[in-house]
Amino acid sequence: MLFACIVLLVSSFFLRFSVVSSEAGKLLVPMDETQSDHLKSYGLAYFALERGERVEWLLNYRDGSFMLEDSPETRNEAGIRGVTLESVDAASYASIAHEIDENNMEKILLEKAPRIAVYVAPSEEPWDDAVILALDYAEIPYVTLWDGDVLDGKLEEFDWLHLHHEDFTGQYGKFLGSYGTAPWYIKQKAVYEELARKAGFAKVSEHKKAVVREIKQFIAKGGFVFGMCSGTDSFDIALAAEGVDIVPTEYDRDPPDPKCQSKLDFKKCLAFENFKLVLEPYVYEFSNIDTSNLPIPRGVGIDVFTLFEFSAKEDPVPTMLTQCHASRIQNLMGQTTGFSKSCIKKGITIMAEVEGTEEVKYIHGSFGRGTFTFYGGHDPEDYQHLIGDPPSNLSLHKHSPGYRLILNNILFPAAEKKERKT
Repeated sequence: MLFACIVLLVSSFFLRFSVVSSEAGKLLVPMDETQSDHLKSYGLAYFALERGERVEWLLNYRDGSFMLEDSPETRNEAGIRGVTLESVDAASYASIAHEIDENNMEKILLEKAPRIAVYVAPSEEPWDDAVILALDYAEIPYVTLWDGDVLDGKLEEFDWLHLHHEDFTGQYGKFLGSYGTAPWYIKQKAVYEELARKAGFAKVSEHKKAVVREIKQFIAKGGFVFGMCSGTDSFDIALAAEGVDIVPTEYDRDPPDPKCQSKLDFKKCLAFENFKLVLEPYVYEFSNIDTSNLPIPRGVGIDVFTLFEFSAKEDPVPTMLTQCHASRIQNLMGQTTGFSKSCIKKGITIMAEVEGTEEVKYIHGSFGRGTFTFYGGHDPEDYQHLIGDPPSNLSLHKHSPGYRLILNNILFPAAEKKERKT
């Protein structure tokens, strides 16, 4: 009897110890002003996920902090990357959990490291891509894909796809007026035409339309797509123009359908509707979706956009995508700077806008079992990034709130599926 009691006491002690141990040994990655490198913090969270460790995203707690398992490997990696950590014991963990329960905060479990792909041309281009810069700086691995990979079904190997600054309408970015004689433009046009021919398409525009339809199916099957700049509006324009020639003669040697505007099928679009095409070949614009030419005061320190606040418990998805240590962020220009509010479909979540204007900056929506997020502009740390400009050095912008929005999207697919709402 005495032996049985001793066994029971010992068993009880080890049970209590294991419970405490499961809650102790945590590392908080603060994402408020105490963090030494906000951007590399996302890479550290991804590193932990790759190791199969439990990662919690604490929405709205200290500006979207992460809770990691305590391990020598994580501490060492944080030191190498220059990421600030705070040790969390069982009592502190319980206190944080209580604070989250009582406020507009939520704890989201990140389950596994998402498989990342970037849609980018294999040929050299005279511009960089903000998402590639963010992935490289945060040390998050990715694979690059292009049209042939997409049409060959390679998207099935990935969870998340970024749309590079592509013109999916087949008009080569409408750079004809400004760069039509530039060697890079002439070479790019020749490469695109050859790839379209090899893929069995008479025109680049038809090749690109096949690609966007395949990417749309990737979303429908549960994929996550993130687009910036012209990879947003030109994507939907290409979807709407299925079976319709909208390309001027100067680009494909035959005229567009004179009734192309009336033949657009907006039901096929993901985010936009009722837009008007810009058919002039020498005008650097696809449609009135883009807000670049709106009469908005532009300039560094003048032109800013505002992030909306969402209910972390009721709307965890837009809350995840807007985690930041700033609510007002320096705007960023691009071929597609923002989205005209009148062209956005009902049911699309608007997450940021330029206050007092029609310019929407950041939107999110769902299609089938997947989602898409569009972010206007080219480079969050180069207000008016021009062709040929050097890429931003993110070691000089390690606290960039604009780049944080990109990295939110990269971790978003890791979130526990039962937590997602739209």
